[in-house]
Amino acid sequence: MSEDSSTSPPPPPPPPAANTNEAEKSTIEPIRMPTIEEVRGQDIWNNCAVRSVASGVMGGGLGLAMGLFLGALDNPIMQDEMSGRQQFIYTAKQMGRRSWGSCKAFAVMGFIFSAAECARAKHDMTNTVAAGCVTGGAISAKGGPKAACVGCAGFAAFSVVIEKFLDRHDS
Repeated sequence: MSEDSSTSPPPPPPPPAANTNEAEKSTIEPIRMPTIEEVRGQDIWNNCAVRSVASGVMGGGLGLAMGLFLGALDNPIMQDEMSGRQQFIYTAKQMGRRSWGSCKAFAVMGFIFSAAECARAKHDMTNTVAAGCVTGGAISAKGGPKAACVGCAGFAAFSVVIEKFLDRHDS
């Protein structure tokens, strides 16, 4: 079967684009459907328990790093009377104490906030305020009801400021 080139005219050339950006904008890309592995990964991450534990672990890691940094800044009271070796040992112990304390505090904070935010299953400012209040109240509950109320209000306000700064919600 032979084609006769005289019967079909060649296609017209595309119109010249004014600039290359215009040509790039007119390109339409097909929608890529997620793979089964991606869907399963999202399903696992959307589980409240997994998200809360992961937030607790990440919060603990952040607390550990902050504790190491802040513990290194502690100077001994009797610095003039201590040898270099004694100062090094003192600083290492302070770094260990600070990092473990910060690790626990940030892990609990991340776990409680994530669990409280996930419990309502909505992504709005009310949820952020509620999660902040629950977290602040739970962390400061050892100080009594007045401290829990102040912690609730303070952490809720802090959560709102962070949400506004990150601008995650449309409300």
